[in-house]
Amino acid sequence: MKLHQASADIFVPDSQPIEAALKRITHLGIGAHQDDLEFMAFHGIVGCYLADDKWFGGITCTDGGGSARHGNYANYSDEQMRVVRCEEQKRAATVGRYGLMVQLNHPSGAVKNPADTALKDDLKQVLAAMRPQIVYTHNPADKHDTHVGVVIAALQALRELPAKQRPQKIWSCEVWRDLDWLPDEKKVLMDVSGYEDLAASLNSVFDSQIAGGKRYDLAVLGRRRANATFFKSHATDAATAVTFGIDLTPLVTDEARDIVEYVSALIDEFKDDVKQRLNKRLGR
Repeated sequence: MKLHQASADIFVPDSQPIEAALKRITHLGIGAHQDDLEFMAFHGIVGCYLADDKWFGGITCTDGGGSARHGNYANYSDEQMRVVRCEEQKRAATVGRYGLMVQLNHPSGAVKNPADTALKDDLKQVLAAMRPQIVYTHNPADKHDTHVGVVIAALQALRELPAKQRPQKIWSCEVWRDLDWLPDEKKVLMDVSGYEDLAASLNSVFDSQIAGGKRYDLAVLGRRRANATFFKSHATDAATAVTFGIDLTPLVTDEARDIVEYVSALIDEFKDDVKQRLNKRLGR
Protein backbone atom coordinates (compact mmCIF):
# COMPACT_ATOMS: atom_id res chain seq x y z
CA MET A 1 0.00 0.00 0.00
CA LYS A 2 1.13 3.52 -0.77
CA LEU A 3 -0.67 5.82 1.65
CA HIS A 4 -0.83 9.56 1.12
CA GLN A 5 0.78 10.70 4.36
CA ALA A 6 4.45 9.90 4.90
CA SER A 7 3.74 9.76 8.64
CA ALA A 8 1.02 7.11 8.28
CA ASP A 9 1.59 4.32 10.80
CA ILE A 10 0.62 0.65 10.83
CA PHE A 11 1.01 -1.09 14.19
CA VAL A 12 0.50 -4.79 14.91
CA PRO A 13 0.42 -5.39 18.69
CA ASP A 14 1.43 -9.06 18.48
CA SER A 15 4.13 -8.39 15.85
CA GLN A 16 2.61 -10.53 13.12
CA PRO A 17 3.46 -9.60 9.50
CA ILE A 18 1.31 -6.70 8.31
CA GLU A 19 -0.18 -8.63 5.37
CA ALA A 20 -1.30 -11.47 7.62
CA ALA A 21 -2.62 -9.01 10.21
CA LEU A 22 -4.69 -7.22 7.57
CA LYS A 23 -6.26 -10.41 6.28
CA ARG A 24 -7.34 -11.66 9.72
CA ILE A 25 -9.46 -8.61 10.60
CA THR A 26 -13.14 -9.53 11.03
CA HIS A 27 -14.39 -6.39 12.83
CA LEU A 28 -13.10 -3.00 11.71
CA GLY A 29 -13.54 0.43 13.25
CA ILE A 30 -12.99 3.58 11.14
CA GLY A 31 -12.73 6.64 13.37
CA ALA A 32 -11.72 10.25 12.92
CA HIS A 33 -9.57 10.81 16.01
CA GLN A 34 -7.47 8.84 18.43
CA ASP A 35 -9.96 7.50 21.05
CA ASP A 36 -13.00 7.50 18.74
CA LEU A 37 -12.70 3.76 18.19
CA GLU A 38 -12.71 3.01 21.89
CA PHE A 39 -15.78 5.20 22.43
CA MET A 40 -17.90 4.17 19.44
CA ALA A 41 -16.69 0.74 18.26
CA PHE A 42 -16.39 -0.93 21.67
CA HIS A 43 -18.86 -3.60 20.54
CA GLY A 44 -16.34 -4.79 17.96
CA ILE A 45 -13.47 -4.64 20.42
CA VAL A 46 -15.20 -6.81 23.02
CA GLY A 47 -16.53 -9.18 20.36
CA CYS A 48 -12.96 -10.03 19.42
CA TYR A 49 -11.21 -9.57 22.76
CA LEU A 50 -11.19 -13.22 23.91
CA ALA A 51 -11.99 -14.89 20.58
CA ASP A 52 -9.49 -17.01 18.71
CA ASP A 53 -11.17 -16.60 15.33
CA LYS A 54 -12.11 -12.91 15.43
CA TRP A 55 -9.84 -9.89 15.27
CA PHE A 56 -10.62 -6.20 15.71
CA GLY A 57 -8.81 -3.74 13.49
CA GLY A 58 -8.74 0.01 13.85
CA ILE A 59 -8.27 2.88 11.42
CA THR A 60 -7.79 6.39 12.78
CA CYS A 61 -7.99 8.96 10.02
CA THR A 62 -6.59 12.22 11.43
CA ASP A 63 -3.25 13.10 12.97
CA GLY A 64 -4.32 14.50 16.37
CA GLY A 65 -2.41 17.74 15.88
CA GLY A 66 -5.40 19.94 16.61
CA SER A 67 -6.32 18.21 19.87
CA ALA A 68 -7.28 20.22 22.93
CA ARG A 69 -4.49 20.54 25.48
CA HIS A 70 -4.36 21.56 29.12
CA GLY A 71 -2.41 20.83 32.28
CA ASN A 72 0.78 18.87 31.52
CA TYR A 73 0.09 19.23 27.80
CA ALA A 74 -0.79 22.94 27.77
CA ASN A 75 2.43 24.04 26.07
CA TYR A 76 2.74 21.16 23.61
CA SER A 77 3.07 22.06 19.96
CA ASP A 78 0.84 20.49 17.32
CA GLU A 79 3.68 18.14 16.36
CA GLN A 80 4.20 17.07 19.98
CA MET A 81 0.48 16.39 20.29
CA ARG A 82 0.57 14.27 17.14
CA VAL A 83 3.25 12.09 18.73
CA VAL A 84 1.40 11.81 22.03
CA ARG A 85 -1.92 10.95 20.39
CA CYS A 86 -0.32 8.35 18.12
CA GLU A 87 1.33 6.63 21.07
CA GLU A 88 -1.90 6.69 23.07
CA GLN A 89 -3.72 4.97 20.22
CA LYS A 90 -1.03 2.29 20.01
CA ARG A 91 -1.32 1.64 23.75
CA ALA A 92 -5.08 1.27 23.39
CA ALA A 93 -4.52 -1.24 20.58
CA THR A 94 -2.29 -3.25 22.88
CA VAL A 95 -4.69 -3.13 25.83
CA GLY A 96 -7.63 -4.07 23.61
CA ARG A 97 -5.74 -6.88 21.82
CA TYR A 98 -6.37 -5.41 18.39
CA GLY A 99 -5.22 -7.35 15.39
CA LEU A 100 -4.03 -4.19 13.66
CA MET A 101 -4.01 -0.42 14.16
CA VAL A 102 -3.67 1.94 11.19
CA GLN A 103 -3.21 5.68 11.67
CA LEU A 104 -3.56 7.52 8.37
CA ASN A 105 -2.60 10.94 9.83
CA HIS A 106 -4.61 13.21 7.54
CA PRO A 107 -5.13 16.82 8.66
CA SER A 108 -8.68 17.47 9.85
CA GLY A 109 -9.06 20.25 7.30
CA ALA A 110 -8.46 17.83 4.44
CA VAL A 111 -10.98 15.35 5.84
CA LYS A 112 -13.64 18.06 5.88
CA ASN A 113 -12.87 19.16 2.31
CA PRO A 114 -15.26 17.41 -0.14
CA ALA A 115 -12.84 18.04 -3.01
CA ASP A 116 -10.00 16.16 -1.28
CA THR A 117 -10.19 12.43 -2.04
CA ALA A 118 -6.97 11.38 -0.32
CA LEU A 119 -8.70 9.87 2.73
CA LYS A 120 -11.20 7.96 0.60
CA ASP A 121 -8.37 6.60 -1.52
CA ASP A 122 -6.37 5.49 1.54
CA LEU A 123 -9.41 3.82 3.09
CA LYS A 124 -10.11 1.99 -0.15
CA GLN A 125 -6.54 0.63 -0.21
CA VAL A 126 -6.71 -0.62 3.37
CA LEU A 127 -10.21 -2.06 2.98
CA ALA A 128 -9.19 -3.89 -0.20
CA ALA A 129 -6.47 -5.67 1.79
CA MET A 130 -8.97 -6.77 4.46
CA ARG A 131 -12.18 -8.76 4.49
CA PRO A 132 -14.00 -7.42 7.58
CA GLN A 133 -17.46 -8.77 8.26
CA ILE A 134 -18.58 -5.69 10.21
CA VAL A 135 -17.44 -2.08 9.87
CA TYR A 136 -18.12 0.47 12.60
CA THR A 137 -17.84 4.15 11.76
CA HIS A 138 -19.28 7.53 12.66
CA ASN A 139 -22.91 8.54 12.76
CA PRO A 140 -23.85 10.64 9.69
CA ALA A 141 -26.04 12.78 11.97
CA ASP A 142 -23.00 13.57 14.16
CA LYS A 143 -22.39 17.29 14.82
CA HIS A 144 -18.58 17.11 14.45
CA ASP A 145 -17.68 17.98 10.86
CA THR A 146 -14.55 15.82 10.88
CA HIS A 147 -16.62 12.81 11.96
CA VAL A 148 -19.06 13.47 9.14
CA GLY A 149 -16.15 13.75 6.70
CA VAL A 150 -14.88 10.35 7.81
CA VAL A 151 -18.20 8.52 7.47
CA ILE A 152 -18.69 9.99 3.99
CA ALA A 153 -15.18 8.94 2.92
CA ALA A 154 -15.72 5.47 4.39
CA LEU A 155 -19.01 5.00 2.54
CA GLN A 156 -17.47 6.23 -0.71
CA ALA A 157 -14.52 3.86 -0.32
CA LEU A 158 -16.77 0.89 0.46
CA ARG A 159 -18.98 1.65 -2.54
CA GLU A 160 -15.95 1.52 -4.83
CA LEU A 161 -14.97 -1.98 -3.73
CA PRO A 162 -16.19 -4.97 -5.74
CA ALA A 163 -19.44 -6.26 -4.21
CA LYS A 164 -17.82 -9.49 -3.03
CA GLN A 165 -15.23 -7.53 -1.03
CA ARG A 166 -17.71 -5.41 0.90
CA PRO A 167 -18.52 -6.16 4.55
CA GLN A 168 -21.78 -7.79 5.57
CA LYS A 169 -22.70 -4.92 7.89
CA ILE A 170 -21.79 -1.24 8.22
CA TRP A 171 -22.91 0.30 11.49
CA SER A 172 -22.58 3.97 12.42
CA CYS A 173 -22.14 4.82 16.08
CA GLU A 174 -22.58 7.49 18.74
CA VAL A 175 -19.98 10.09 19.63
CA TRP A 176 -20.88 13.78 19.17
CA ARG A 177 -24.60 13.06 19.16
CA ASP A 178 -26.29 10.07 20.65
CA LEU A 179 -28.89 8.07 18.75
CA ASP A 180 -31.64 8.03 21.34
CA TRP A 181 -33.86 9.86 18.81
CA LEU A 182 -33.68 7.00 16.32
CA PRO A 183 -36.91 4.93 16.13
CA ASP A 184 -36.42 1.85 18.30
CA GLU A 185 -37.05 -0.56 15.44
CA LYS A 186 -34.29 1.15 13.45
CA LYS A 187 -31.68 1.08 16.20
CA VAL A 188 -28.78 -1.36 15.95
CA LEU A 189 -28.48 -2.51 19.58
CA MET A 190 -24.93 -3.30 20.62
CA ASP A 191 -24.85 -4.92 24.05
CA VAL A 192 -21.46 -4.37 25.69
CA SER A 193 -22.43 -5.43 29.21
CA GLY A 194 -19.83 -7.00 31.46
CA TYR A 195 -16.77 -5.24 30.06
CA GLU A 196 -16.74 -2.13 32.22
CA ASP A 197 -13.18 -2.77 33.44
CA LEU A 198 -11.87 -3.14 29.90
CA ALA A 199 -13.74 -0.01 28.85
CA ALA A 200 -12.27 1.96 31.74
CA SER A 201 -8.77 0.70 30.92
CA LEU A 202 -9.08 1.66 27.27
CA ASN A 203 -10.57 5.08 27.96
CA SER A 204 -7.94 5.96 30.57
CA VAL A 205 -5.16 5.49 28.00
CA PHE A 206 -6.08 8.83 26.42
CA ASP A 207 -4.66 10.95 29.21
CA SER A 208 -3.90 13.91 26.95
CA GLN A 209 -7.62 14.42 26.36
CA ILE A 210 -8.82 13.70 29.89
CA ALA A 211 -6.18 16.10 31.22
CA GLY A 212 -7.48 18.62 28.70
CA GLY A 213 -10.67 18.95 30.72
CA LYS A 214 -12.97 16.55 28.88
CA ARG A 215 -14.02 13.53 30.96
CA TYR A 216 -14.73 11.31 28.00
CA ASP A 217 -13.84 8.29 30.10
CA LEU A 218 -16.81 8.89 32.42
CA ALA A 219 -19.21 10.27 29.82
CA VAL A 220 -18.96 7.29 27.48
CA LEU A 221 -19.64 4.79 30.27
CA GLY A 222 -22.57 6.91 31.44
CA ARG A 223 -24.10 7.03 27.97
CA ARG A 224 -23.92 3.25 27.62
CA ARG A 225 -25.59 2.77 30.99
CA ALA A 226 -28.27 5.34 30.15
CA ASN A 227 -29.01 3.62 26.84
CA ALA A 228 -29.51 0.32 28.64
CA THR A 229 -31.85 1.75 31.27
CA PHE A 230 -33.90 4.16 29.16
CA PHE A 231 -34.36 1.93 26.11
CA LYS A 232 -37.57 0.35 27.44
CA SER A 233 -39.89 2.22 29.80
CA HIS A 234 -41.93 -0.77 30.99
CA ALA A 235 -39.32 -3.48 31.42
CA THR A 236 -36.44 -4.18 33.77
CA ASP A 237 -32.96 -3.70 32.34
CA ALA A 238 -31.88 -6.55 30.08
CA ALA A 239 -28.36 -5.13 29.84
CA THR A 240 -26.07 -2.83 31.79
CA ALA A 241 -24.32 -1.17 28.85
CA VAL A 242 -25.67 -0.59 25.34
CA THR A 243 -24.49 1.39 22.34
CA PHE A 244 -26.91 2.41 19.60
CA GLY A 245 -26.09 2.41 15.91
CA ILE A 246 -27.59 3.13 12.50
CA ASP A 247 -27.43 0.41 9.87
CA LEU A 248 -25.70 2.00 6.88
CA THR A 249 -25.43 -1.26 4.94
CA PRO A 250 -28.13 -0.23 2.42
CA LEU A 251 -25.99 2.77 1.45
CA VAL A 252 -23.21 0.42 0.35
CA THR A 253 -25.22 -2.37 -1.24
CA ASP A 254 -27.00 0.27 -3.33
CA GLU A 255 -24.38 2.76 -4.53
CA ALA A 256 -27.02 5.03 -6.04
CA ARG A 257 -28.90 5.52 -2.79
CA ASP A 258 -28.68 9.12 -1.58
CA ILE A 259 -26.94 9.43 1.79
CA VAL A 260 -28.72 12.65 2.78
CA GLU A 261 -32.15 11.28 1.90
CA TYR A 262 -31.47 8.05 3.80
CA VAL A 263 -30.59 9.88 7.02
CA SER A 264 -33.31 12.49 6.55
CA ALA A 265 -35.93 9.75 6.31
CA LEU A 266 -34.88 8.47 9.74
CA ILE A 267 -35.12 11.98 11.18
CA ASP A 268 -38.57 12.35 9.62
CA GLU A 269 -39.67 9.14 11.36
CA PHE A 270 -38.63 10.67 14.68
CA LYS A 271 -40.44 13.90 13.85
CA ASP A 272 -43.61 12.00 12.89
CA ASP A 273 -43.50 9.95 16.10
CA VAL A 274 -43.26 13.08 18.25
CA LYS A 275 -46.10 14.76 16.38
CA GLN A 276 -48.32 11.68 16.65
CA ARG A 277 -47.81 11.35 20.42
CA LEU A 278 -48.49 15.04 21.02
CA ASN A 279 -51.56 15.10 18.78
CA LYS A 280 -52.94 12.00 20.47
CA ARG A 281 -52.66 13.55 23.92
CA LEU A 282 -54.18 16.79 22.65
CA GLY A 283 -57.11 14.85 21.20
CA ARG A 284 -56.38 15.84 17.64
